Amino acid sequence: MSETRPPAEIRPAATVLLLRDAPAFEVLMVKRHHQIDFASGALVFPGGKTHAGDHDPAWAAHCRGWEQFDAEQRGLRIAAIREAYEEAGILMAEGLDGADFAGVSDPVVRAAVDRGETPFIDVIRELGVRLRLDALTVFSRWITPTMMPKRFDTWFYAVAAPPDQVAACDGRETVDAEWIPPGEVLRLAEAGERTVIFPTRMNVQLLAEAGSAGDCVRRAEARPLVPVLPEVKVRGERRFLVIPPDAGYGEVAEPMERIASESRAG
Repeated sequence: MSETRPPAEIRPAATVLLLRDAPAFEVLMVKRHHQIDFASGALVFPGGKTHAGDHDPAWAAHCRGWEQFDAEQRGLRIAAIREAYEEAGILMAEGLDGADFAGVSDPVVRAAVDRGETPFIDVIRELGVRLRLDALTVFSRWITPTMMPKRFDTWFYAVAAPPDQVAACDGRETVDAEWIPPGEVLRLAEAGERTVIFPTRMNVQLLAEAGSAGDCVRRAEARPLVPVLPEVKVRGERRFLVIPPDAGYGEVAEPMERIASESRAG
């Protein structure tokens, strides 16, 4: 008699769609390191699971928009900003004069934050800036399917990237950082030139409906937030991954063969 394992514990995570309009409407994508065990080499948005330090109440003195959000959203938004800093060197922050932070993020400090050796809040104190929590707009929310060994409840946020900062990969989790038009990401995925896993591809598809960073944010603000928990459905002799039709992505039935192929990418 076979035993059915209970679903893995769901961990909170945050991902950020960094957008710009010049020279064209583009989103920042980073390439996962080939030694990572899941979807190695895939193009993804900067992001990852939340850390205990993201929920430190001391952040109240170092964030703009703190009062606008509950404890969960504060931690998620701090995590999204931290991940963009660690993986892409982009810091969504402002000086005490209200001007966007325009400095260069030190790669040595970024690596120390990534390894957990330096608390992110200490970096922000040293820089004398505040995180811009209220600059992030909820774009979508995806929950990993129940059959997966690792599961996350991932919030996707959209934001116009600071114009005077330069993206640079961290060289550990990511080996490249590239600004790409959403339509080009989809073309590369369809042509097999780049690996773009299912949740990322669906969100790029939704992003491609916008014509600019501002248009993307307006659409996200107007769109009802429907959490996406993909489910496996059998149709005939094939298995498909389907998502709620009211989540904004249309009718989606993704063959499980493609899902498996993307997950094994190298």
